[in-house]
Amino acid sequence: MKITDLSLPGVKLIEPTYFDDNRGYSAEAYNDRTLREYGIDTKFVVDYICFNKEAGTIRGIHFQNNPHPQVKLVRVLHGEVLDFVVDLRKDSPTYKQWISTVLSEDNRKQLYIPNGYGHAYLIREPGTVVMYKFDDYYDRQFVRAIRWNDPELGLAWGIEEPILSASDSKAPFLRESDCNLSLEVNG
Repeated sequence: MKITDLSLPGVKLIEPTYFDDNRGYSAEAYNDRTLREYGIDTKFVVDYICFNKEAGTIRGIHFQNNPHPQVKLVRVLHGEVLDFVVDLRKDSPTYKQWISTVLSEDNRKQLYIPNGYGHAYLIREPGTVVMYKFDDYYDRQFVRAIRWNDPELGLAWGIEEPILSASDSKAPFLRESDCNLSLEVNG
């Protein structure tokens, strides 16, 4: 595996080694021991799959508040997304900064997202399937979202009228949010 630190602290791009031949490919998509060698010491407890029918769909900006923030490992099994990670830790030197990267079936990259970050993505191909690993369980009481087009964040989506869920279209702006994420991990 090749693991690269990105510009937000703790966020990493993971590129598994694939072995292609005339039958297709094989790869070790996840190896706890290898990740630990690179400083990723996370015990994942949930795998989650998300199917997305139409290109132009946005999911996010999602996170879970303390005391149940979630570390995520994200990859695309089919199709392509433009993936966003936003620092929502008010006491962080990179607060409100974000990065984006393309995750796709073709590039086979994965994104490791530590506690304290919001996550979102834009579907770029119909029928895209995204898979997550989480280190904590879904807890409706702590689930939160920030509006996809919050001008305070200025994410470069490249789309004016996305397809949104009812909850994402009504999500608060960051300044209205009760986001309580911080550098201190409370989960």
